[in-house]
Amino acid sequence: MANDKKGDSSSLRRSALAAITIFLLLAGVTALIVFLIYRPQRPQFSVIGAAVYELNATSPPVISTTMQFTLLIRNPSPRVSIYYDRLSAFVSYRKQAITPPASLPFLFQERRTTVELSPVLGGAAVPVAADVGNGLAVDEAYGVVGLSVVVMGRLRYKAGVIRTGHYGFYARCDVLVGLKKDFDGQVPLLASPPCKVDV
Repeated sequence: MANDKKGDSSSLRRSALAAITIFLLLAGVTALIVFLIYRPQRPQFSVIGAAVYELNATSPPVISTTMQFTLLIRNPSPRVSIYYDRLSAFVSYRKQAITPPASLPFLFQERRTTVELSPVLGGAAVPVAADVGNGLAVDEAYGVVGLSVVVMGRLRYKAGVIRTGHYGFYARCDVLVGLKKDFDGQVPLLASPPCKVDV
C-alpha cells in the first residue's frame, strides 16, 4: 500500500514537471515568434537644415548661442509604433555642450512614418574649456564648423495591444555647417551623415 502511494506521488510530480516544462517551452517559442514578427527597429535620425541666430564666445570662455536644427525622425518598422518620452536636445562642439538641454514635446510615431522637429536650442551662456572657445573662433574664421546635435530620452514600442517597457535612447547627429562670423540665419549643411542612435 505504502509503495503504491509513493509511486502515485512520484508519478504526479513527474506529470506536473512535464506539464510545466511543456508550458514554458511553448511560451518561449510563442515569445520568439512574436518577437520575430514584430521585431522593433531603432528610429533613424537625420539633420536636414540648420540656422544660427547668435554665436558669441567671451573670455573667460563662455559661449552664448541660439541655433535651430531641423531633424527628421523615421520609424522604419512596418508593424511597431513608438512613443517618445522625456525628450531633450542640446548642441555640442568638440564633445562639450555649448547649449543647455532643451525639453522637447512628447511624441507618438506610427509605423513607417517620418516626423519633423525644429527645436530652437540655446539662449543661455554656457561655460566651456578654453580650447573649445578658441577652436570655435578658429573654425568660424575658416568658415566651417563641426557641431553635434544630441537628442536623448526614453522610448516605448507598441505592437497592437502589446507595449514594451521604457528604453533609454541617445542619438548624436554630427554635422558640418558653413558659418562665417557675424552671420545670422540659415546656414548651409556641408555634411550631414546619418545620426548614430543607441537604444
